[in-house]
Amino acid sequence: MNPSFVFLQKFSDISEASFLKLQNISEVKSFKSKEILAPAGEIPKKLYLLFSGVMRAYVSLECGKEYNKRLYSPISFAGALTAIIKNEPSEINYQALTDCKVFEVDFESFKKLCREDFGIGKLYVRVLEHVFIAYEERNLDLMILDASQLYSKLRKQIPNVDDLIPQYQIAAYLGITPVQLSRIRKKLR
Repeated sequence: MNPSFVFLQKFSDISEASFLKLQNISEVKSFKSKEILAPAGEIPKKLYLLFSGVMRAYVSLECGKEYNKRLYSPISFAGALTAIIKNEPSEINYQALTDCKVFEVDFESFKKLCREDFGIGKLYVRVLEHVFIAYEERNLDLMILDASQLYSKLRKQIPNVDDLIPQYQIAAYLGITPVQLSRIRKKLR
């Protein structure tokens, strides 16, 4: 059975016919490490279902400093959803940190399917709920957990994260310097 279908079934009881409709508006794409999927400053039109690799959503400041808002590992939804919904330029860049494979979905085609197919509309609601919960959990983590706890949680979410992406990317996600991360890693050994 298609792993993407199984994944979507976790969110909503989507039929195979509805899944085929989704496949028809999706395109499998590969991105190389460091390649930008969706740049800041543009009005995004696509959403992604990551099924291989690691991606990041990040903000780049004028001074050149970058903050990783989110790290994505398989299988997860990614994309500048706020900018898409508001039809405004995104403030967030989406970049492959490793070679990635995604299902790329045109948002307008997806919204049209939502209006035509109740099962897909229901799936959209469930995905939005999932995205909101993940967003809220990340915000709470940033308020409650210290950097060591955030790092431990990240290692549970992406077990081999240290082997997949550079230390400075992990540090940017945790909101600390690479030197601080090095100290945390040494302490946890």
